[in-house]
Amino acid sequence: MSWRDRVRQKLVPLGRAMECVREDHVVGVAPFTCTPYTLCRGLAEHAQRAGLSKVRVDHPAALFAWTDPALRGVFELHDNYATPMNRAACHAGAMEYLPVSVWRSHEMPSGFTADADVFLVPVSPPDARGYCSFGPGVWMSGTGVRFAKCVVAEVHEDFIRTYGENYVHMDQIDWFVEADVPTGGGTPPQLAPAEEREAAEVICNLVAAELVHDGDTLQMGVGTVSAALAPFLEFRNDLGIQTELVTGGIAELVRKGVVTGRYKSIHPFKVVGSALVALPPDELHEIHENPVFELYDFGYTDDLRRLIQIERFVTVNNALAVDLTGQVAAESFDHRMYTGVGGQTVFMIAGAYSPGGRSVSVLPSAARPGGDGARCSRIVPGLPAGTPVTVPRTFVDTVVTEHGIADLRGRTVRERAAALIEIAHPEFREALRADARRLALV
Repeated sequence: MSWRDRVRQKLVPLGRAMECVREDHVVGVAPFTCTPYTLCRGLAEHAQRAGLSKVRVDHPAALFAWTDPALRGVFELHDNYATPMNRAACHAGAMEYLPVSVWRSHEMPSGFTADADVFLVPVSPPDARGYCSFGPGVWMSGTGVRFAKCVVAEVHEDFIRTYGENYVHMDQIDWFVEADVPTGGGTPPQLAPAEEREAAEVICNLVAAELVHDGDTLQMGVGTVSAALAPFLEFRNDLGIQTELVTGGIAELVRKGVVTGRYKSIHPFKVVGSALVALPPDELHEIHENPVFELYDFGYTDDLRRLIQIERFVTVNNALAVDLTGQVAAESFDHRMYTGVGGQTVFMIAGAYSPGGRSVSVLPSAARPGGDGARCSRIVPGLPAGTPVTVPRTFVDTVVTEHGIADLRGRTVRERAAALIEIAHPEFREALRADARRLALV
């Protein structure tokens, strides 16, 4: 029996499925790389056709343009991440931004509706027992399905299956629609400028050689530096992975026996995350039905109460800027949001608390943000006005640029400033020393 035969009573055209959305409804949408594009497009078309307004959309890290001018007045986007699709609207105050940083197992984070009227999610076809997979990312989909009044799923025949909580029974889904475009889960990351790639290579070599040790458990965040770390760890032994997002190269480390999870404090011998991000097809194939890989609800993987149980936990995350006392900004460089908090804060706290572990912030020492090609320092005297602190200096153990490693743990403010100036771009060190003297930091 084909999967279409199994769900025949629930398999409907896109327009028919979207009729469950009405005026003033709250619609939850699966996050980020598992954005169900077919259903999102169908909802936008239905809302315009039916003349709906005031439809609230809870879509974490939305990769659909809910804030497009053509949809103004139709949707009110609630999001915890300023993605390229909606970043301009976030800057203009045309969406509701949620600075979420507290995650609890199997709960919707505060600010998102726990019991949405409708939840939109991509899934695999049901297997012989009626179970669908969430494919490359559980995210918060399991929780969304459990609590929503109506669940609409788009079916992707190429979705992989993993272990953990990566499943939903077809009886929990009200309507199925055949997907006509990919979710984007396998989309490769955007290529960083050559200067930044070169800096990332040096930083990853430093982290792998000096800050990661055999038997450690690692978390690596998304970003041009932290997400590039895995291939530099091939000379290590018995590493563990307990993370939020499984990034490129980890599957290869498992295949080569570098990642074994032998010494993990929780989920030994398993690679645990919530989603697979920007992985090429060969890595997705390696992970498919591989019992080493387990995907769980985002609230489970990012629950601080669980993470602080991990020993020798090394957490590595990208920063946009670091001030001379160690404050880390990873969301924006002023009041305008560039990304979001995600799980960075809780993972960095867990790394700082972990016996034998550490929290590591990585960033190139400089950037060229403007069209004029001028270089600016990412080690700064103080964060610009309005810049949110993603990781307080009290939980930042180590900062790494291509110019070295600054160990901040147990250091005074003066010692921190001196260490951070030493790893700043040489072009800015004298100016930073002058600023430090002005601020009485040296």
